[in-house]
Amino acid sequence: MTDQVFQIKDASLKLDSNTGKVDILHGITLEIAQGETVAFTGPSGSGKSSLLMVMGGLEQATGGSVRALGQDLTTMSEDSLAKFRRGRMGIVFQSFHLIPTMTALENVATPLELDGAEDAFERAEAELHAVGLGHRLHHYPAQMSGGEQQRVALARASAPRPAILLADEPTGNLDSVNGAAIMDMLFDLRQKHGATLVLVTHADDLAARCDRVITLTDGRIV
Repeated sequence: MTDQVFQIKDASLKLDSNTGKVDILHGITLEIAQGETVAFTGPSGSGKSSLLMVMGGLEQATGGSVRALGQDLTTMSEDSLAKFRRGRMGIVFQSFHLIPTMTALENVATPLELDGAEDAFERAEAELHAVGLGHRLHHYPAQMSGGEQQRVALARASAPRPAILLADEPTGNLDSVNGAAIMDMLFDLRQKHGATLVLVTHADDLAARCDRVITLTDGRIV
């Protein structure tokens, strides 16, 4: 058994554009250990978010290998990747990605239901209380502030007790007060569940809270 949650070797990513293939990532080699907190930093367009998406199986590397929890994500189908993420990975995006026609409670409970949890709504309610939204259970995203919506997204990500938490600029759409509160909650949830946390950020103070800071430029680790 290995304590490496991520083992990435010579990973590359090429995506189609109107002018042909574009190289996004170049030969990324990286290991991240169980329980570690890691920040990806670097200028816009450096490949930070793309690397995070590759690690989450939301984009598949076009070269090299990407292993998460011992599984090679580069050889898996879209359905297999979705099943793999379920219950193992919690992902928080800058733009919340809540389902607008569902209440906060339903947004958090739905992934649990898909994973076969019989107590999905009880667990979802507990997670929403944990992020201070016990009074917002039956509100829809449009009825909540940006900070509240991101708290729902955090509750949704942490409810399955994932081994991995990925966060892409989780405070990017929030003011400084709400952003600080969200990051405190994210680190608290990570510690509570013992998850490995990997986040993308432009904020130096946020990166400084992590065990390790990895800087990317032009799709390479520098």
